Amino acid sequence: QVQLAESGGGLVQPGGSLRLSCAASGSIFSIYTMGWYRQAPGKERDLVARINSGGKTNYADSVKGRFTISRDNAKNTVYLQMNSLKPEDTAVYYCNVDFAVWGNRWGQGTQVTVSS
Repeated sequence: QVQLAESGGGLVQPGGSLRLSCAASGSIFSIYTMGWYRQAPGKERDLVARINSGGKTNYADSVKGRFTISRDNAKNTVYLQMNSLKPEDTAVYYCNVDFAVWGNRWGQGTQVTVSS
């Protein structure tokens, strides 16, 4: 089996920064795409950013220029650097990973709150 462990959420003031991490562990054969999604209260879970095994990235229009996704393949970890945070970025952020053999898996979610 495989597991995902997220960290880095919290409370930050508008204009501030946070860095989310998601580390995969377990019987990992290969990892394809890694990504971050978010879900605000009463809304659907939406893609924030994702990165494939070759390093190609794509972002939601609402975060382009402010958020950066990256991955460390040696550590089986994906990161989301979030800068210039806005109140509308407040949500639960979920890591999502496509594994060889195990398929698609979600993290448990980490709360990000942007408020003064």
